[in-house]
Amino acid sequence: MITSIDKTVAFHTLGCKLNFAETSTIARQLTDAGYRKVDFSDKANVYVINTCSVTENADRECKQIVKKAMKANPDGLVVVIGCYAQLKPDEIAQIEGVDLVLGASEKFSVLSYLEDLHKSEQEGLVHSCDIEKVDFFIGSYSIGDRTRAFLKVQDGCDYKCTYCTIPLARGISRSDTIENITKNAKEIALKGIKEIVLTGVNIGDYGKGEFGNKRHQHTFLDLVSELDKVEGIERIRISSIEPNLLKDASIDLVADSSRFVPHFHIPLQSGSDEILKKMKRRYLTSLYTNRIEKIRQTLPDAAIGVDVIVGFPGETEELFMETYHYIQNLPITYLHVFTYSERENTEAEAMPDAVPHSVRKKRNKMLRILSEKKKMSFYRSQLGKIKPVLWEHENKDGMMYGFTDNYVRVCKPFNESSVNQIEYLKLNQINPDGSVSVFPAFETFLESV
Repeated sequence: MITSIDKTVAFHTLGCKLNFAETSTIARQLTDAGYRKVDFSDKANVYVINTCSVTENADRECKQIVKKAMKANPDGLVVVIGCYAQLKPDEIAQIEGVDLVLGASEKFSVLSYLEDLHKSEQEGLVHSCDIEKVDFFIGSYSIGDRTRAFLKVQDGCDYKCTYCTIPLARGISRSDTIENITKNAKEIALKGIKEIVLTGVNIGDYGKGEFGNKRHQHTFLDLVSELDKVEGIERIRISSIEPNLLKDASIDLVADSSRFVPHFHIPLQSGSDEILKKMKRRYLTSLYTNRIEKIRQTLPDAAIGVDVIVGFPGETEELFMETYHYIQNLPITYLHVFTYSERENTEAEAMPDAVPHSVRKKRNKMLRILSEKKKMSFYRSQLGKIKPVLWEHENKDGMMYGFTDNYVRVCKPFNESSVNQIEYLKLNQINPDGSVSVFPAFETFLESV
């Protein structure tokens, strides 16, 4: 049992922005209760590990992080939460050093479970409900670690993509209320944070389950329209949104807004209609192309990120090259490339014509190279333009880094007074590390006179 004089807690988060938002919320619950947050490599009385099920080696990663915690303090209590904890609680409980495993419903009650928790040589305790019973929403947002905050607006997913375990880990689609989201956004603004990133599992489905009702009470457009009115936040960035749920009106709102930035991340997963059908995605490439064209017509300088999976069952060399050439000809900015890996309790796991792992690895590399070419081409198109840059706090070998509104990574010599500030700067040249150097915007004026 932890006494009042040794309440220290450390956190390690794997996976998506949504996990970071939830970890931050749980951390605030514990610090409000008297715990002092320390670095994960420090000696702590409690280590909380928020896991992800998307990573190919979730089990190995979890074991490595538990081992790191035990090295820092062999007597520390280890609590494992998150998607992997919901999917594989009994396996995690058997990892040496794990004391407590909490599922999707229980993870926000870490504090209450700690009251009577003791270090044990036996396998960890498991508290995990049936995912079908998880039908409530816990609002979350991250603060403290960055110049931006991740604001959770939606959770769960009703889509049945054949490769995905997220519905099994997070449950049905459900949403926070617009009232609570705007309240959280205002709280973030009062803390001096300049940028909010909207996060969720399927944020385009926002409004479903807002008041416990499975039907949509509001739409994603309703949400962004209200957030666009929140004073004090200078930037709002939309995270990943399904192409079939990204409507023209939402793109137009971003174009007309002084807060929403010209940056979209739109999952593609495959550039082959045949593979998209096997994946049970809710669109074909014709719709995806239409969405990209709409963005380019409305916001020519927008950054567009794309998720893609290689090595899905039945992806022949011909079908992979169909994806490769489709993306090659698409005016997008960068890729997040994932190598398909079999997941238990998914339809794809039992599909025939598995792609050899060596071929999956080769295709992943090909798309990563293409992604780098796409990004550099986009960066070159932005040189000479004046863009607002939000500077981050890290001092890396005397340099500081930040991002433009359209997600170009820039750098300049570190200046403490620039941290968490937005400056309008001219993009000058691409550096060897892939960042872009900048000039003060006023130099552009001097050049013209």
